[in-house]
Amino acid sequence: MQKLLNYILSVSNDQWYVVYLAVIIISYLMYLSMRHIILKSISHIFKKTSTDLDDILIEKGVFNRLSYLVPLIFIYNLKDLLAVYEIVDRVLIALIALIFISSINAFINALSDIYSKSRYSNRLNIKSYIQVIKLFINIFGIIIIIAFLTGKSPVYFLSGIGALTAVLMLVFKDTILSLVSSVQISSNDLFKIGDWVEAPQFDADGDVIDIALHSVKIQNWDKTISIIPTHKLIDSSFKNWQGMSDSGGRRIKRSIKIDMSSIKFCNDSMIEKFKKFKVISDYMSRKLSEVEKHNLDNNINAEGLINGRSLTNIGTFRAYVEGYLRNHASIHNEMTFLVRQLSPESDGLPIEIYVFSSDTNWVSYEAIQSNIFDHLLAILSEFDLKVFQNPTGNDYRESLKKVQ
Repeated sequence: MQKLLNYILSVSNDQWYVVYLAVIIISYLMYLSMRHIILKSISHIFKKTSTDLDDILIEKGVFNRLSYLVPLIFIYNLKDLLAVYEIVDRVLIALIALIFISSINAFINALSDIYSKSRYSNRLNIKSYIQVIKLFINIFGIIIIIAFLTGKSPVYFLSGIGALTAVLMLVFKDTILSLVSSVQISSNDLFKIGDWVEAPQFDADGDVIDIALHSVKIQNWDKTISIIPTHKLIDSSFKNWQGMSDSGGRRIKRSIKIDMSSIKFCNDSMIEKFKKFKVISDYMSRKLSEVEKHNLDNNINAEGLINGRSLTNIGTFRAYVEGYLRNHASIHNEMTFLVRQLSPESDGLPIEIYVFSSDTNWVSYEAIQSNIFDHLLAILSEFDLKVFQNPTGNDYRESLKKVQ
């Protein structure tokens, strides 16, 4: 190659085409050596290291882009020898600047990938900040390239931006709003990748899979993807279910509506039967003693159900539900625990269960909830209670048969 350079310097002016051809050949050879020898050697060395940083730099093409700089810098240094036109000189500088900016973007992408694989990425998503940084770098890079091509100072173009502030504000309105929204998301920890978010206004209900500068991607439970503008999502109301997952409990809030015509006082046979239920055996002993003491203290005839205190099947059933849930392995006893009777309604008396399962997994949660109510609905008849339901066609047919 040194002999070739010496030859280039010794050729006469009427052989200018030889000089240009030689420079092109040398530049191409330099590019090939960078691409296929040096870069492959670097890649081979990096693969043997324990860190992922160098592997990601190779994957994102940081060094591939830098390989274009070597032949361009070589040609630029020979500009006096080649007697190139001024416009060619400017284009060469602009190309060097373009490749350098492209390399910086690739390096920033590599840093973003490295951060996304770290344990800190779940706490703070920096993708939107990365996009803003890249936006400013690209804008500044475009100004530098235009300045090189026109031969004017970059300050000349930067001063012109001040006069176009109003126009730029209008053009980048969504970008500015999205940037502010991204700052709110990160600083207030509104949600992060992996959180379950529900946004009814956008028909979105699922896991957050990406938070970018301009949009948030939510994978719905039906596996469709909802793409929501970041600033619009922040401006509207949404629900983040991650607190439920982090708390270790998932709420079960459901009612059984009892047919009020089946509610009654407990007779002796019912009391004897309820004493045999292990879940409420202690409750029955304690409650019967309490009722008996109250009636004796107030000189009330025990046979008169109306005059004194007596147990009811609905109250005993409520105690059974509470005892059953207290002993259930999948119910979180350290969180809100309520078994309550709500106001009577036209479709029955609601007995509401308000507890938390200890398993927040959706499938497991639904199985726990279903098993609990399967049991409670099946055991209702043991308390001489009935679930209220609207009459069906079969009910009408049975009524007609009785009339006939």
